[in-house]
Amino acid sequence: MSKKSAKIAALVAGCSGGEFDPRYVGYFECFNRELFYEAHDVLEELWLLDRNSPDYAYYKGLIQLAGAFVHLQKERLRPSAALFKLARANLLQYPPVRHRLNVARTLNLIEDWLSALEGKNFTENPLRLRPSPKLSLDF
Repeated sequence: MSKKSAKIAALVAGCSGGEFDPRYVGYFECFNRELFYEAHDVLEELWLLDRNSPDYAYYKGLIQLAGAFVHLQKERLRPSAALFKLARANLLQYPPVRHRLNVARTLNLIEDWLSALEGKNFTENPLRLRPSPKLSLDF
């Protein structure tokens, strides 16, 4: 149990009872509330459990996606772009839908935000200019 486990348990308390681990569902809950750092932490705890899992790169990509938005929140535009690229590379390994997430749509989201950063040569933070992204599981 990590030092963060109690905080993570509180964040995912309402996410249990479904077909997925509460930390997976909790990632989306946090992400959509713009709690990107917390989304990262919640999923990281699941990701670290099994480095041989077929979901290892999938979870890593989602963690990196949340991390990219943490950097945007802190006005770190170039590090954000680097994490968007890492997230893209990890998520490209998976089919268009994985664990009810539309991966193809998520990859489009990454491309859109990366283009917004690079298109303005890292002079404007797109998080200040547009609504925050939302991710959803298709049920």
